[in-house]
Amino acid sequence: MFKTLLLVGAVAAGGLALYPEWRAAHQAPPQLTIRYKAGSPATAAVAQPWLEVVNTSDKRVRLSDVALRYYISGDGASSYAFNCVKAAVGCSNISGETVAPADPTPTADRYLQISFTTGAGSLAPGAKSGAIGLQLYRPDGRKLDQLDDRSFNAADTTFQASRTVTAYLRGVHVWGDEPTGRAGSTSPTGSTGHAAASARGSSVPRPRPAHPRGIVFDDFHYSGPDDPALHAHGWLVRTSPGGPGIHDTWSAAGVSFPAEKTAAGGQVLQLRASTDGTKASTKQAEVQSSGTHFLTGTYAARIHFNDKPTSGRNGDHVNESFYTISPNNSHYSELDNEYMPNGGWGAPGPKLDTTSWYSADTGDRVTHKLVSSLQGWHTMMITAVDGVATYSVDGHKLFSSGGRYFPRQNMSINFNTWFVDLPFTGPRSWDMQVNWFYYKAGKAQSLEDVQKAVKGLYGSGTHYINTAPKH
Repeated sequence: MFKTLLLVGAVAAGGLALYPEWRAAHQAPPQLTIRYKAGSPATAAVAQPWLEVVNTSDKRVRLSDVALRYYISGDGASSYAFNCVKAAVGCSNISGETVAPADPTPTADRYLQISFTTGAGSLAPGAKSGAIGLQLYRPDGRKLDQLDDRSFNAADTTFQASRTVTAYLRGVHVWGDEPTGRAGSTSPTGSTGHAAASARGSSVPRPRPAHPRGIVFDDFHYSGPDDPALHAHGWLVRTSPGGPGIHDTWSAAGVSFPAEKTAAGGQVLQLRASTDGTKASTKQAEVQSSGTHFLTGTYAARIHFNDKPTSGRNGDHVNESFYTISPNNSHYSELDNEYMPNGGWGAPGPKLDTTSWYSADTGDRVTHKLVSSLQGWHTMMITAVDGVATYSVDGHKLFSSGGRYFPRQNMSINFNTWFVDLPFTGPRSWDMQVNWFYYKAGKAQSLEDVQKAVKGLYGSGTHYINTAPKH
Protein backbone atom coordinates (compact mmCIF):
# COMPACT_ATOMS: atom_id res chain seq x y z
CA MET A 1 0.00 0.00 0.00
CA PHE A 2 2.78 2.40 0.93
CA LYS A 3 4.64 1.69 -2.34
CA THR A 4 1.46 2.30 -4.29
CA LEU A 5 0.97 5.69 -2.64
CA LEU A 6 4.53 6.65 -3.44
CA LEU A 7 4.01 5.72 -7.07
CA VAL A 8 0.80 7.72 -7.28
CA GLY A 9 2.52 10.69 -5.68
CA ALA A 10 5.40 10.50 -8.11
CA VAL A 11 3.07 10.36 -11.11
CA ALA A 12 1.06 13.30 -9.76
CA ALA A 13 4.19 15.37 -9.21
CA GLY A 14 5.47 14.55 -12.66
CA GLY A 15 2.14 15.49 -14.21
CA LEU A 16 2.17 18.84 -12.42
CA ALA A 17 5.69 19.61 -13.55
CA LEU A 18 4.94 18.83 -17.19
CA TYR A 19 1.65 20.77 -17.34
CA PRO A 20 3.07 24.10 -18.60
CA GLU A 21 4.79 22.34 -21.51
CA TRP A 22 1.66 20.33 -22.28
CA ARG A 23 -0.50 23.45 -22.21
CA ALA A 24 1.85 25.39 -24.50
CA ALA A 25 1.85 22.51 -26.97
CA HIS A 26 -1.96 22.35 -27.04
CA GLN A 27 -2.87 26.06 -26.99
CA ALA A 28 -4.21 27.63 -30.13
CA PRO A 29 -1.69 29.96 -31.82
CA PRO A 30 -2.25 33.71 -31.47
CA GLN A 31 -4.64 35.21 -33.99
CA LEU A 32 -2.01 37.78 -34.97
CA THR A 33 1.75 38.01 -34.67
CA ILE A 34 3.48 41.39 -34.94
CA ARG A 35 6.98 41.49 -36.36
CA TYR A 36 9.29 44.46 -35.78
CA LYS A 37 12.66 45.82 -36.83
CA ALA A 38 14.49 48.98 -35.80
CA GLY A 39 15.15 51.48 -38.57
CA SER A 40 17.16 54.00 -36.56
CA PRO A 41 19.82 53.95 -33.81
CA ALA A 42 18.96 54.44 -30.14
CA THR A 43 19.66 58.17 -30.31
CA ALA A 44 18.16 59.73 -33.42
CA ALA A 45 16.22 62.73 -34.67
CA VAL A 46 13.51 60.38 -35.91
CA ALA A 47 12.41 56.99 -34.59
CA GLN A 48 11.79 54.61 -37.47
CA PRO A 49 10.01 51.45 -36.33
CA TRP A 50 9.06 48.99 -39.06
CA LEU A 51 6.10 46.72 -38.33
CA GLU A 52 4.47 43.78 -40.06
CA VAL A 53 1.16 42.07 -39.27
CA VAL A 54 1.03 38.30 -39.71
CA ASN A 55 -2.29 36.44 -39.67
CA THR A 56 -1.48 33.36 -37.57
CA SER A 57 -5.12 32.32 -37.23
CA ASP A 58 -7.08 29.93 -39.44
CA LYS A 59 -9.50 32.67 -40.56
CA ARG A 60 -9.25 35.69 -42.86
CA VAL A 61 -8.58 38.93 -40.96
CA ARG A 62 -9.59 42.40 -42.13
CA LEU A 63 -6.83 44.90 -41.41
CA SER A 64 -9.46 47.53 -40.63
CA ASP A 65 -10.26 45.39 -37.56
CA VAL A 66 -6.62 45.59 -36.39
CA ALA A 67 -4.89 48.21 -34.22
CA LEU A 68 -1.24 48.22 -33.15
CA ARG A 69 0.50 49.93 -30.24
CA TYR A 70 4.20 50.83 -30.16
CA TYR A 71 5.26 51.98 -26.67
CA ILE A 72 7.75 54.74 -25.88
CA SER A 73 9.01 56.83 -23.00
CA GLY A 74 8.24 60.45 -23.76
CA ASP A 75 11.41 61.98 -22.28
CA GLY A 76 9.34 64.89 -21.01
CA ALA A 77 8.28 66.02 -24.49
CA SER A 78 4.94 67.78 -24.79
CA SER A 79 4.15 66.35 -28.21
CA TYR A 80 5.22 63.86 -30.85
CA ALA A 81 4.42 63.69 -34.54
CA PHE A 82 3.79 60.58 -36.64
CA ASN A 83 4.14 59.76 -40.30
CA CYS A 84 3.93 56.74 -42.56
CA VAL A 85 6.87 56.52 -44.99
CA LYS A 86 6.18 53.32 -46.85
CA ALA A 87 3.58 50.56 -46.67
CA ALA A 88 2.68 47.65 -48.90
CA VAL A 89 -0.98 48.35 -48.09
CA GLY A 90 -0.53 52.07 -48.90
CA CYS A 91 0.18 54.89 -46.47
CA SER A 92 -3.18 56.39 -47.46
CA ASN A 93 -4.79 53.43 -45.65
CA ILE A 94 -2.87 53.94 -42.40
CA SER A 95 -3.59 56.37 -39.58
CA GLY A 96 -1.63 57.02 -36.42
CA GLU A 97 -1.76 59.03 -33.23
CA THR A 98 0.26 59.26 -30.03
CA VAL A 99 -1.71 58.52 -26.88
CA ALA A 100 -0.97 58.92 -23.16
CA PRO A 101 -2.21 55.72 -21.44
CA ALA A 102 -4.24 55.76 -18.25
CA ASP A 103 -1.64 53.54 -16.54
CA PRO A 104 1.81 54.77 -17.68
CA THR A 105 5.07 53.06 -16.77
CA PRO A 106 8.67 54.42 -16.84
CA THR A 107 9.28 52.82 -20.26
CA ALA A 108 5.80 53.40 -21.67
CA ASP A 109 4.18 56.69 -20.76
CA ARG A 110 2.69 56.97 -24.24
CA TYR A 111 2.22 54.86 -27.33
CA LEU A 112 1.89 55.26 -31.07
CA GLN A 113 -1.40 53.68 -32.11
CA ILE A 114 -1.70 52.52 -35.72
CA SER A 115 -4.98 51.66 -37.39
CA PHE A 116 -6.12 50.83 -40.94
CA THR A 117 -9.00 51.72 -43.23
CA THR A 118 -11.00 49.13 -45.17
CA GLY A 119 -8.87 50.07 -48.18
CA ALA A 120 -5.97 48.15 -46.61
CA GLY A 121 -7.77 44.90 -47.44
CA SER A 122 -7.54 41.62 -45.56
CA LEU A 123 -5.07 38.86 -44.78
CA ALA A 124 -5.69 35.21 -45.56
CA PRO A 125 -4.52 32.66 -42.96
CA GLY A 126 -0.71 32.77 -42.87
CA ALA A 127 -0.50 35.97 -44.94
CA LYS A 128 1.57 39.06 -44.06
CA SER A 129 0.71 42.72 -44.44
CA GLY A 130 4.14 43.50 -45.81
CA ALA A 131 6.47 46.05 -44.24
CA ILE A 132 5.01 49.21 -42.73
CA GLY A 133 7.62 51.95 -42.33
CA LEU A 134 6.72 54.52 -39.65
CA GLN A 135 8.25 57.67 -38.22
CA LEU A 136 7.94 59.25 -34.80
CA TYR A 137 9.68 62.52 -33.92
CA ARG A 138 9.46 65.71 -31.89
CA PRO A 139 8.33 68.84 -33.77
CA ASP A 140 10.70 70.89 -31.59
CA GLY A 141 13.59 69.15 -33.37
CA ARG A 142 15.16 67.56 -30.27
CA LYS A 143 16.63 64.09 -30.63
CA LEU A 144 14.97 60.99 -29.23
CA ASP A 145 16.51 58.67 -26.66
CA GLN A 146 14.99 55.29 -27.47
CA LEU A 147 16.99 53.18 -24.99
CA ASP A 148 14.17 53.49 -22.44
CA ASP A 149 11.37 52.95 -24.98
CA ARG A 150 9.57 49.71 -24.22
CA SER A 151 9.07 48.68 -27.84
CA PHE A 152 12.51 49.66 -29.16
CA ASN A 153 15.17 47.01 -29.65
CA ALA A 154 18.33 48.04 -31.49
CA ALA A 155 19.31 44.37 -31.94
CA ASP A 156 16.30 43.73 -34.19
CA THR A 157 17.82 44.81 -37.50
CA THR A 158 15.67 42.27 -39.36
CA PHE A 159 12.02 41.47 -38.76
CA GLN A 160 11.46 39.56 -35.52
CA ALA A 161 8.30 38.69 -33.59
CA SER A 162 8.02 41.35 -30.87
CA ARG A 163 5.89 40.96 -27.77
CA THR A 164 6.56 44.56 -26.73
CA VAL A 165 4.35 45.74 -29.61
CA THR A 166 0.72 44.89 -28.89
CA ALA A 167 -2.10 44.13 -31.31
CA TYR A 168 -5.88 44.30 -31.00
CA LEU A 169 -8.47 42.59 -33.16
CA ARG A 170 -11.94 44.15 -33.08
CA GLY A 171 -10.94 45.84 -29.83
CA VAL A 172 -9.63 42.67 -28.16
CA HIS A 173 -5.99 42.36 -27.08
CA VAL A 174 -4.62 39.38 -29.05
CA TRP A 175 -0.84 39.82 -29.24
CA GLY A 176 2.03 41.11 -27.16
CA ASP A 177 2.50 42.01 -23.52
CA GLU A 178 1.04 45.29 -22.37
CA PRO A 179 3.26 47.40 -20.08
CA THR A 180 0.99 46.55 -17.15
CA GLY A 181 1.82 42.86 -17.62
CA ARG A 182 -1.29 41.68 -19.44
CA ALA A 183 -0.42 39.15 -22.12
CA GLY A 184 -2.29 38.90 -25.39
CA SER A 185 -4.92 36.19 -25.69
CA THR A 186 -4.18 33.01 -27.61
CA SER A 187 -7.82 31.96 -27.49
CA PRO A 188 -9.35 31.38 -30.93
CA THR A 189 -12.22 33.67 -29.95
CA GLY A 190 -10.08 36.19 -28.11
CA SER A 191 -12.91 36.81 -25.65
CA THR A 192 -11.72 35.55 -22.30
CA GLY A 193 -9.35 36.46 -19.49
CA HIS A 194 -7.09 39.48 -19.72
CA ALA A 195 -7.92 40.06 -23.37
CA ALA A 196 -11.52 40.96 -22.66
CA ALA A 197 -10.52 43.09 -19.68
CA SER A 198 -7.98 44.94 -21.81
CA ALA A 199 -10.52 45.58 -24.54
CA ARG A 200 -12.98 47.07 -22.09
CA GLY A 201 -10.37 49.52 -20.84
CA SER A 202 -8.80 50.44 -24.16
CA SER A 203 -9.40 53.19 -26.70
CA VAL A 204 -8.84 51.02 -29.75
CA PRO A 205 -10.45 52.75 -32.76
CA ARG A 206 -13.39 51.25 -34.55
CA PRO A 207 -12.97 50.14 -38.17
CA ARG A 208 -13.20 53.03 -40.64
CA PRO A 209 -14.17 52.97 -44.30
CA ALA A 210 -11.56 53.60 -46.94
CA HIS A 211 -10.99 57.24 -47.79
CA PRO A 212 -13.09 58.51 -50.73
CA ARG A 213 -11.52 58.35 -54.15
CA GLY A 214 -10.13 61.48 -55.74
CA ILE A 215 -8.69 63.16 -52.63
CA VAL A 216 -5.24 64.45 -51.69
CA PHE A 217 -4.60 65.72 -48.17
CA ASP A 218 -1.42 66.57 -46.29
CA ASP A 219 -0.98 68.38 -42.97
CA PHE A 220 2.83 68.54 -43.34
CA HIS A 221 3.88 66.37 -40.41
CA TYR A 222 7.52 66.04 -41.44
CA SER A 223 10.77 66.24 -39.52
CA GLY A 224 12.63 68.41 -42.04
CA PRO A 225 13.33 69.09 -45.73
CA ASP A 226 15.30 65.83 -46.02
CA ASP A 227 12.57 63.68 -44.47
CA PRO A 228 12.11 60.64 -46.78
CA ALA A 229 8.37 60.73 -46.10
CA LEU A 230 8.16 64.19 -47.72
CA HIS A 231 9.35 62.82 -51.06
CA ALA A 232 7.40 59.59 -50.65
CA HIS A 233 4.24 61.65 -50.27
CA GLY A 234 4.86 63.53 -53.49
CA TRP A 235 6.70 66.73 -52.49
CA LEU A 236 10.00 68.25 -53.60
CA VAL A 237 12.04 70.98 -51.89
CA ARG A 238 13.28 73.23 -54.65
CA THR A 239 17.02 73.84 -55.00
CA SER A 240 17.08 74.22 -58.80
CA PRO A 241 18.06 77.48 -60.52
CA GLY A 242 15.80 80.03 -62.17
CA GLY A 243 13.05 82.41 -61.10
CA PRO A 244 10.81 83.92 -60.09
CA GLY A 245 12.25 86.60 -57.87
CA ILE A 246 16.00 86.66 -57.30
CA HIS A 247 17.16 84.01 -59.75
CA ASP A 248 19.16 80.97 -58.64
CA THR A 249 18.66 81.52 -54.89
CA TRP A 250 16.30 78.63 -54.07
CA SER A 251 17.49 76.77 -50.97
CA ALA A 252 16.30 74.01 -48.66
CA ALA A 253 17.55 76.11 -45.75
CA GLY A 254 14.29 78.05 -45.68
CA VAL A 255 12.03 74.98 -45.49
CA SER A 256 11.08 73.66 -42.05
CA PHE A 257 8.17 72.02 -40.24
CA PRO A 258 7.95 73.64 -36.80
CA ALA A 259 5.37 73.12 -34.09
CA GLU A 260 2.65 75.78 -34.16
CA LYS A 261 -0.06 76.10 -31.52
CA THR A 262 -2.42 78.07 -33.77
CA ALA A 263 -2.41 75.37 -36.46
CA ALA A 264 -4.71 72.37 -36.59
CA GLY A 265 -2.64 69.32 -35.72
CA GLY A 266 0.03 71.52 -34.13
CA GLN A 267 2.57 71.56 -36.98
CA VAL A 268 3.12 73.55 -40.19
CA LEU A 269 5.17 73.83 -43.35
CA GLN A 270 7.20 77.04 -43.00
CA LEU A 271 8.77 78.77 -46.02
CA ARG A 272 11.34 81.44 -45.16
CA ALA A 273 12.89 83.93 -47.55
CA SER A 274 15.95 85.71 -46.14
CA THR A 275 18.51 88.22 -47.38
CA ASP A 276 20.84 91.04 -46.37
CA GLY A 277 20.05 92.88 -49.59
CA THR A 278 22.62 91.10 -51.74
CA LYS A 279 22.02 88.24 -54.13
CA ALA A 280 24.85 86.23 -52.56
CA SER A 281 23.07 86.15 -49.20
CA THR A 282 19.54 85.66 -50.54
CA LYS A 283 17.68 82.40 -49.92
CA GLN A 284 14.18 81.81 -51.27
CA ALA A 285 12.01 78.81 -50.32
CA GLU A 286 9.65 76.60 -52.30
CA VAL A 287 7.94 73.23 -51.86
CA GLN A 288 6.20 71.77 -54.90
CA SER A 289 4.48 68.55 -55.79
CA SER A 290 6.78 66.08 -57.52
CA GLY A 291 4.09 65.01 -60.00
CA THR A 292 1.64 66.88 -62.21
CA HIS A 293 -1.48 64.93 -61.37
CA PHE A 294 -3.76 67.91 -60.71
CA LEU A 295 -6.25 69.35 -63.17
CA THR A 296 -9.93 70.02 -62.52
CA GLY A 297 -11.48 70.06 -59.06
CA THR A 298 -11.10 71.94 -55.79
CA TYR A 299 -7.75 73.19 -54.46
CA ALA A 300 -7.60 74.45 -50.86
CA ALA A 301 -4.88 75.38 -48.40
CA ARG A 302 -4.89 77.00 -44.97
CA ILE A 303 -2.13 79.59 -45.06
CA HIS A 304 -0.69 82.10 -42.60
CA PHE A 305 0.40 85.28 -44.41
CA ASN A 306 2.64 87.88 -42.79
CA ASP A 307 2.59 91.66 -43.28
CA LYS A 308 5.85 92.11 -41.39
CA PRO A 309 9.18 90.33 -41.49
CA THR A 310 10.00 87.76 -38.83
CA SER A 311 13.24 89.64 -38.28
CA GLY A 312 14.82 92.80 -39.62
CA ARG A 313 13.50 95.91 -41.31
CA ASN A 314 10.16 96.00 -43.13
CA GLY A 315 9.70 97.28 -46.69
CA ASP A 316 10.56 94.34 -48.95
CA HIS A 317 8.50 93.55 -52.01
CA VAL A 318 8.03 89.97 -50.86
CA ASN A 319 5.68 87.47 -52.50
CA GLU A 320 3.91 84.75 -50.44
CA SER A 321 2.35 82.36 -52.97
CA PHE A 322 0.11 79.32 -53.46
CA TYR A 323 -0.36 78.36 -57.10
CA THR A 324 -0.69 75.61 -59.71
CA ILE A 325 1.41 75.46 -62.88
CA SER A 326 1.87 73.14 -65.88
CA PRO A 327 5.27 71.75 -66.91
CA ASN A 328 5.53 73.14 -70.45
CA ASN A 329 4.20 75.74 -72.84
CA SER A 330 2.30 73.57 -75.32
CA HIS A 331 -0.95 73.89 -73.35
CA TYR A 332 0.25 76.23 -70.65
CA SER A 333 -1.88 76.46 -67.52
CA GLU A 334 -1.34 78.42 -64.31
CA LEU A 335 -3.65 79.51 -61.46
CA ASP A 336 -2.06 81.95 -58.99
CA ASN A 337 -2.60 83.28 -55.48
CA GLU A 338 0.17 85.82 -54.79
CA TYR A 339 0.09 87.91 -51.61
CA MET A 340 2.37 90.95 -51.46
CA PRO A 341 2.11 92.79 -48.14
CA ASN A 342 4.24 95.69 -49.39
CA GLY A 343 3.14 95.49 -53.00
CA GLY A 344 5.34 94.91 -56.01
CA TRP A 345 5.87 95.72 -59.69
CA GLY A 346 4.92 99.35 -59.09
CA ALA A 347 1.63 98.60 -57.31
CA PRO A 348 1.21 99.33 -53.58
CA GLY A 349 0.23 96.77 -50.98
CA PRO A 350 -1.04 94.96 -49.14
CA LYS A 351 -2.63 93.14 -52.06
CA LEU A 352 -3.57 89.66 -53.26
CA ASP A 353 -3.26 89.03 -56.99
CA THR A 354 -5.34 86.13 -58.32
CA THR A 355 -4.38 85.35 -61.91
CA SER A 356 -5.30 82.78 -64.57
CA TRP A 357 -2.74 82.36 -67.34
CA TYR A 358 -3.00 81.30 -70.98
CA SER A 359 0.62 82.06 -71.97
CA ALA A 360 3.57 83.08 -69.81
CA ASP A 361 5.64 83.87 -72.93
CA THR A 362 3.24 86.56 -74.17
CA GLY A 363 1.86 87.57 -70.78
CA ASP A 364 -1.64 86.50 -71.84
CA ARG A 365 -3.63 86.36 -68.60
CA VAL A 366 -6.60 87.73 -66.70
CA THR A 367 -6.15 88.97 -63.17
CA HIS A 368 -7.92 90.41 -60.14
CA LYS A 369 -6.47 92.50 -57.32
CA LEU A 370 -7.75 92.42 -53.74
CA VAL A 371 -6.34 95.44 -51.90
CA SER A 372 -6.52 94.34 -48.26
CA SER A 373 -4.33 92.98 -45.50
CA LEU A 374 -4.41 89.21 -45.16
CA GLN A 375 -2.26 89.06 -42.03
CA GLY A 376 -2.96 85.77 -40.22
CA TRP A 377 -4.62 82.47 -41.13
CA HIS A 378 -6.84 82.18 -44.22
CA THR A 379 -8.31 79.33 -46.26
CA MET A 380 -7.37 79.91 -49.89
CA MET A 381 -9.43 78.05 -52.50
CA ILE A 382 -9.54 77.62 -56.26
CA THR A 383 -12.26 75.58 -57.96
CA ALA A 384 -11.71 74.65 -61.60
CA VAL A 385 -14.76 72.82 -62.93
CA ASP A 386 -16.96 73.00 -66.07
CA GLY A 387 -14.71 75.53 -67.79
CA VAL A 388 -14.68 78.08 -64.96
CA ALA A 389 -11.89 78.74 -62.44
CA THR A 390 -13.03 80.57 -59.29
CA TYR A 391 -10.82 82.03 -56.55
CA SER A 392 -11.98 82.63 -52.97
CA VAL A 393 -10.62 83.57 -49.55
CA ASP A 394 -12.37 82.18 -46.46
CA GLY A 395 -15.40 81.39 -48.60
CA HIS A 396 -15.68 84.87 -50.16
CA LYS A 397 -15.55 84.79 -53.95
CA LEU A 398 -12.94 87.06 -55.51
CA PHE A 399 -12.76 86.32 -59.20
CA SER A 400 -13.64 83.83 -61.97
CA SER A 401 -12.07 83.10 -65.35
CA GLY A 402 -13.12 80.87 -68.22
CA GLY A 403 -12.62 80.22 -71.90
CA ARG A 404 -8.93 80.32 -72.81
CA TYR A 405 -8.11 81.09 -69.16
CA PHE A 406 -9.15 77.69 -67.88
CA PRO A 407 -6.55 74.94 -67.25
CA ARG A 408 -5.75 72.82 -70.31
CA GLN A 409 -2.93 70.69 -68.92
CA ASN A 410 -2.09 68.81 -65.72
CA MET A 411 -0.42 71.00 -63.13
CA SER A 412 1.77 70.78 -60.03
CA ILE A 413 1.06 72.34 -56.62
CA ASN A 414 3.49 75.03 -55.41
CA PHE A 415 4.02 77.00 -52.20
CA ASN A 416 6.79 79.59 -52.02
CA THR A 417 8.15 82.78 -50.46
CA TRP A 418 10.37 85.00 -52.60
CA PHE A 419 11.60 88.54 -53.18
CA VAL A 420 10.43 90.55 -56.19
CA ASP A 421 13.55 92.70 -55.80
CA LEU A 422 16.10 93.80 -53.19
CA PRO A 423 15.40 97.49 -52.51
CA PHE A 424 17.74 98.01 -49.52
CA THR A 425 20.54 96.45 -47.48
CA GLY A 426 20.42 94.88 -44.04
CA PRO A 427 19.49 91.39 -42.77
CA ARG A 428 15.80 90.35 -42.69
CA SER A 429 13.62 87.25 -43.10
CA TRP A 430 10.01 86.60 -44.06
CA ASP A 431 7.92 83.52 -43.23
CA MET A 432 4.80 82.03 -44.78
CA GLN A 433 3.22 79.00 -43.09
CA VAL A 434 0.97 76.29 -44.54
CA ASN A 435 -1.21 74.27 -42.17
CA TRP A 436 -2.68 71.81 -44.67
CA PHE A 437 -3.38 71.19 -48.36
CA TYR A 438 -6.53 69.53 -49.70
CA TYR A 439 -7.59 68.60 -53.23
CA LYS A 440 -10.79 67.01 -54.52
CA ALA A 441 -10.46 65.84 -58.12
CA GLY A 442 -13.11 66.83 -60.66
CA LYS A 443 -15.59 68.40 -58.25
CA ALA A 444 -16.30 71.92 -57.00
CA GLN A 445 -16.68 72.01 -53.23
CA SER A 446 -17.71 74.81 -50.89
CA LEU A 447 -15.64 76.05 -47.97
CA GLU A 448 -17.99 74.14 -45.66
CA ASP A 449 -17.44 70.93 -47.67
CA VAL A 450 -13.68 71.33 -47.43
CA GLN A 451 -13.70 72.15 -43.73
CA LYS A 452 -15.91 69.14 -42.98
CA ALA A 453 -13.61 66.83 -44.96
CA VAL A 454 -10.45 68.19 -43.30
CA LYS A 455 -11.99 67.97 -39.82
CA GLY A 456 -12.88 64.34 -40.47
CA LEU A 457 -9.33 63.55 -41.61
CA TYR A 458 -7.82 65.12 -38.51
CA GLY A 459 -10.34 63.30 -36.35
CA SER A 460 -9.29 59.94 -37.80
CA GLY A 461 -5.58 60.57 -37.18
CA THR A 462 -4.87 60.92 -40.90
CA HIS A 463 -1.89 63.10 -41.79
CA TYR A 464 -1.61 62.19 -45.46
CA ILE A 465 -3.73 60.50 -48.13
CA ASN A 466 -3.65 60.38 -51.91
CA THR A 467 -6.47 58.60 -53.69
CA ALA A 468 -6.54 60.96 -56.69
CA PRO A 469 -6.33 59.54 -60.20
CA LYS A 470 -3.02 59.75 -62.03
CA HIS A 471 -3.94 61.68 -65.19
